[in-house]
Amino acid sequence: MTYAYDPELAPMLPFIPALDLADPAATRAQFDATIAALNAELDESGVVVENRAIPGPSPDQQLPLRIYRPENLSGKTAGLLFIHGGGFVFGNLDSEHASCLSLCRDLGIVLVSVDYRLAPEHPYPAALDDCYGALEWTAEHSDELGIDANRVGIFGQSAGGGLSAATALLARDRGGPAICFQYLGIPELDDRLNTPSMRAFSDTPLWNLPCAEYSWRYYLGEAMAPGSEQVPCYAAPARAEDLSGLPPAMVTTMEFDPLRDEGIEFALRLLQAGVSVELHHYPGTFHGSALFAGAVISQREAADCRAALRRGLALETSNE
Repeated sequence: MTYAYDPELAPMLPFIPALDLADPAATRAQFDATIAALNAELDESGVVVENRAIPGPSPDQQLPLRIYRPENLSGKTAGLLFIHGGGFVFGNLDSEHASCLSLCRDLGIVLVSVDYRLAPEHPYPAALDDCYGALEWTAEHSDELGIDANRVGIFGQSAGGGLSAATALLARDRGGPAICFQYLGIPELDDRLNTPSMRAFSDTPLWNLPCAEYSWRYYLGEAMAPGSEQVPCYAAPARAEDLSGLPPAMVTTMEFDPLRDEGIEFALRLLQAGVSVELHHYPGTFHGSALFAGAVISQREAADCRAALRRGLALETSNE
C-alpha cells in the first residue's frame, strides 16, 4: 500500500529496521543494541539520575525504577510517572532514557521511570501491577523525591500509553493516588483490532497489524484470547464503559499508524464523559516517527508535548 508520508520522513524509511514480534528474544536483542548505540554519548548534565529497586507486587519481586531529578532542584516540583513503550514485549529503563533526561531538564520536574515486567513471560496483569505499584510508591515517597503530591502526572507512549490509561482507571476505581494529568501518546488501547486504521495498515513501519496481533496475544496470555468477552478494561482501556472521573488528558495520534483510530475514539469518549482532553493528530506521520527529531513535524510534536505537560502539571510558563 502507498502512503503519503511527510516529505522529511519518507527518506528515512529505508533506515527503519523491520520489527518481527514472532521472536521476542531476537526483537529485544535488536532493539537493545539500537538503543545502546543511541545512548552511548547522551549528555546527562543538569540531571541527577538514580537507579533504585523497590519491593514489587509479587512475592520476592524487585521492581527497578530510574529516578530523574533536576540538579538544582530546591523545594518541590511536579512529578511524572514515566511508562516506556514496546508493545508490552520489549523496552526497559534504557529505551527512553534520552526522553526522560530531556523532559527533566526542559521542564524542571522529577520523573520516575518504571521497568515493568514484559510479556509473554509475564502476561497481564503483571505490567499493570508494576506500573500501579510504582505510582503508589511515588506518591508515598513524594516528600523524599521533591515532588508536590498534588501534581503527579503519568506519561506513556504506545504500549506505555495504554498502560498509563489503565493505571489511571485503576487509580480511580481503587481510590488510589491522585493523578493530575495523563499523557497518552500513540496509545495501544484496544485488543479487538477492528478499527479501520488497524485493519488497513498491515505494512506500515515500526508498528502494523501483524505486530499488534502478536502484542495482544502475548500480553493477554493463555487465559484470554484477544477480542474475547473475558478481556477486562484494565487490560484494554478502550473497553471501559465509564471514563468519567479520570484525569485531564493529552492524546496524540499519527496518520499512518494502526493505533490511530482507537486513540481518537478514546479521546472522544473521554470528552463525552466530561474529561478535559487535548487531542493532537499529526499528518504524514507513522508510529514512532518522532524518532526522527529533525523533521519539522516531529519538532512540533515535541513542542506540543512540553506545552501540554506544562499546563497539565501546573508548571510556570516557560520563556523558551
